[in-house]
Amino acid sequence: MDYETTIRSEVENWKRKITKRSSMVKRITEKAQGKLNQFIPEKAHQLITESIKKMIQTTLFGSDFLTKKRDTSALSLEEKEKLIKEKLAVYRKTAAVEGAGTGAGGILLGLADFPLLLSIKMKFLFEAAAIHGYDTSRYEERLFILNVFQLAFSSEEHRKKVLSIIENWEQEKVHLMDVDWRTLQEEYRDHIDFVKMLQLLPGIGAVVGAYANYNLLEQLGETALNAYRIRLLDNSLKKIDTE
Repeated sequence: MDYETTIRSEVENWKRKITKRSSMVKRITEKAQGKLNQFIPEKAHQLITESIKKMIQTTLFGSDFLTKKRDTSALSLEEKEKLIKEKLAVYRKTAAVEGAGTGAGGILLGLADFPLLLSIKMKFLFEAAAIHGYDTSRYEERLFILNVFQLAFSSEEHRKKVLSIIENWEQEKVHLMDVDWRTLQEEYRDHIDFVKMLQLLPGIGAVVGAYANYNLLEQLGETALNAYRIRLLDNSLKKIDTE
């Protein structure tokens, strides 16, 4: 099979994996987290939302200037994905080292892990977009990056909504001028809360931090790879239809 045929099959398998019904334990955990959110005062929600909004906006802005612009137009999709996987390996190691360091430092350094890890994740997403040749200075490309981010770190229900947006990106992007920061921060926070709480525990924080961050980057890498595949394959089909 050629590479495009192979990745079409991989994308379909991946979509089945991320949309299948969660385990009972995970469903109970998500329901409990939803109940807990109801008891958090509205002012606290607003504060957390604004903090994460500013944090993400800062990393989105900063990452764009740190991302090296490159001309990859001569590369095949397979070659581009090989580059992305090489970049992912570097970011996984960086995240693991950062998680081990902050996890070993107790509660204060453990809390510092949140913005540091967020920055690493965003930087990787910008690298992936640049390798595919997308202009990340454009607002719509940053929106796409945020949707990939949400697809990687969301509940089962929200993940299905975001997947639908990515599958129909050309039609959906015109309706996405604003970001639902409240939903984004709740989904992200609930997705990583438990493991990040373990990272704050004395004695095991370093090990948990390294392991968690490594796996979170692995999860993000797989999501980004397949999200861009969906977008590129959709564009490929449109070109065929117009020829």
